[in-house]
Amino acid sequence: MKKIIVLLLVSIMILSACSSATNNDNNAGETAETSKITIWAWDPNFNIKALNLAKDAYTADNADVTIDIIENAQNDIVQKLNTGLSSGTTKGLPNIVLIEDYRAQSFLQAYPDAFYPLTDTFKAADFAEYKIGPTSVDGQNFGLPFDSGVTGLYVRTDYLEQAGYSIEDMQNITWDQYIEIGKAVKEKTGKDWISLDPNDLGILRMMAQSAGSWYLKEDGKTADLSGNAALKEAFETYKKLMDANVVKIHADWSQFVANYNSGDVASVPTGNWFTPSITAAADQSGKWAIAPLPKLTNNPASVNASNLGGSSWYVLNVPGKEKAAEFLGATLGSNVELYQKLVMEIGAIGTYKPAAEGEAYNAANPFFGGQKIVSDFASWTAEIPNVNYGMHTYAVEDILIVEMQNYLNGKSIDQVMTDAQKQADSQIK
Repeated sequence: MKKIIVLLLVSIMILSACSSATNNDNNAGETAETSKITIWAWDPNFNIKALNLAKDAYTADNADVTIDIIENAQNDIVQKLNTGLSSGTTKGLPNIVLIEDYRAQSFLQAYPDAFYPLTDTFKAADFAEYKIGPTSVDGQNFGLPFDSGVTGLYVRTDYLEQAGYSIEDMQNITWDQYIEIGKAVKEKTGKDWISLDPNDLGILRMMAQSAGSWYLKEDGKTADLSGNAALKEAFETYKKLMDANVVKIHADWSQFVANYNSGDVASVPTGNWFTPSITAAADQSGKWAIAPLPKLTNNPASVNASNLGGSSWYVLNVPGKEKAAEFLGATLGSNVELYQKLVMEIGAIGTYKPAAEGEAYNAANPFFGGQKIVSDFASWTAEIPNVNYGMHTYAVEDILIVEMQNYLNGKSIDQVMTDAQKQADSQIK
């Protein structure tokens, strides 16, 4: 009997020791977790480079923190986030993730407890206003705004001159004026005026946002197509471009870039992130300039500024969230010098307004004839209308891609918009 009691006591002591060791291991794991920040992002030449600059700036004063930057394709990030968050487990997910602004609300509203609020991490008023709406829910900031998708009109000035125009003629024009100039350039040079992908209606997004409009109503959930004057005019303008015979079609990104680097196309209205692609053709240095984006011709609300793309940083509600938020706040949330490096070393234009006063933002760019392009983009950023991208940007656009082809093939514009609305109403819940 005594032996049994002794054995029981020994067993209890062993179990207690194991339990203690297990708890200590967990505590050690939590300590290690908070000193390591894992980040997911895409694009090695843009977002990953920006993260590495931020990492260098932060670890210079925080050597005890390990920052692990993992590159994933954007679609892979979207899939992994949806898979993990929908399963109810955050195992294997990062501390910080980059999410495109068009997709942000779909994550924030579908997984309301998955993201850590950053309201106290940075000053929202220090960032471009149009970035705050897509990254917030009910007045709480969940995303730290990153790159600007501010648009501009890149133009080959040598082709313009052959057609009797100059860059001054491209300032604050309408889309109808843009098309007329394009016809003249095509006639005089034989070069197409714009390159478009029928399966990517980014140009419609630019046009709609320039008028403070979007595919969805203010609630970010209800389709706003049939009575949307800005979108209707965007459709009509797209058809005018096609009918003018000034469009070169491309099917993917490489063809898109090649159309400009080869000199086959004379202008591109797009986001500022296209600058590295333009400047890749070193032999064209001095032959390009950037003007404000054209505005809708018949919509008084439209301005010569809009957005295309852009993304922001989010902290997942997992162990280490406080340290992750601190990292973002100390770097991309407040470091003016870091933003100067982003411009000089990457060509990345952020939406942090205090950085716009820095030297890098006011530098002349020899490729663009000495134009201070970053300063111009920064000023246009302040003019971008704020819209609610909502939850269904790409779902609606899938419908519009098909209806655009129907419109180009003869279907009336009113019927196109009515049918698109009906489809969206039935598909979007």
